[in-house]
Amino acid sequence: MTHGYPKFTEFVGAATWKFLCDCADILAFTGELFAAACEAVRHPKKIRWRETLYYMDMCGSDAVPITLMICFLMGLILGFQGAVQMHKYGGDVYLAPLVGASIVKELGPLMVAIIATGRAGSSFAAEIGTMKVSEEIDAMMTMGFVPSRFLVIPKMIAMILVLPMLTAMGDAVGIIGGMLVANIKLGIPFEAYYNMTLWGVKPFYFFEGLTKSAVYAFIIASIGCMRGFEARTDAMGVGRAATSAVVTSIFLIAVADALLAFIFSSINES
Repeated sequence: MTHGYPKFTEFVGAATWKFLCDCADILAFTGELFAAACEAVRHPKKIRWRETLYYMDMCGSDAVPITLMICFLMGLILGFQGAVQMHKYGGDVYLAPLVGASIVKELGPLMVAIIATGRAGSSFAAEIGTMKVSEEIDAMMTMGFVPSRFLVIPKMIAMILVLPMLTAMGDAVGIIGGMLVANIKLGIPFEAYYNMTLWGVKPFYFFEGLTKSAVYAFIIASIGCMRGFEARTDAMGVGRAATSAVVTSIFLIAVADALLAFIFSSINES
């Protein structure tokens, strides 16, 4: 034990130092992105709108099938679990508000964000990391281009525009999944389930979910691009950058979800 204790302390210290360095890098990159975003607002014609549309297609329309499938299955699972428990206490009619509020407020934005992290976040990191390996970023800087504005802003705009749309579609499909379970397992008519969903799911819940998805989109795009810029100039470095982008994005999404849940719950109480 005495021999292992210094190694454990050294490991904890190194991990803590790496975490603090990552936090500093994220803050610095966020500041750089903010400056690039302000420049893009002042000069919108300099934004690469063709690439923005390309990334909207890649992050949006290409992700629709898997997003709808996952959200539908999530609605089915939540409906089955809720139906079993609520039927014991005679609360069948409250299954609709349970599924609707859970999907719209939490599970819909969160599941769509995780899907987008695996698809788009890793893709952004791999793309920029490959450009770094081939020295394209160095060539851009030599020609006077700002990489953060030239490469990141189109991806950021695309993600912020597309992710709330995917979330809205995922919410609708998830509610339909719960509706099917309620009709088949509990015999609740579709019209009654629909009316209870309208009663239990407030419009503010949709605003909360879409706001969360926009924040998640910023995290996914910024972390994916940042890890791409940090990639080492070899093939293994690109792979590690893509993996690190996914892991870091999911961690920050969970942190942001906790903070936003606290903020919105405080707003609801007031």
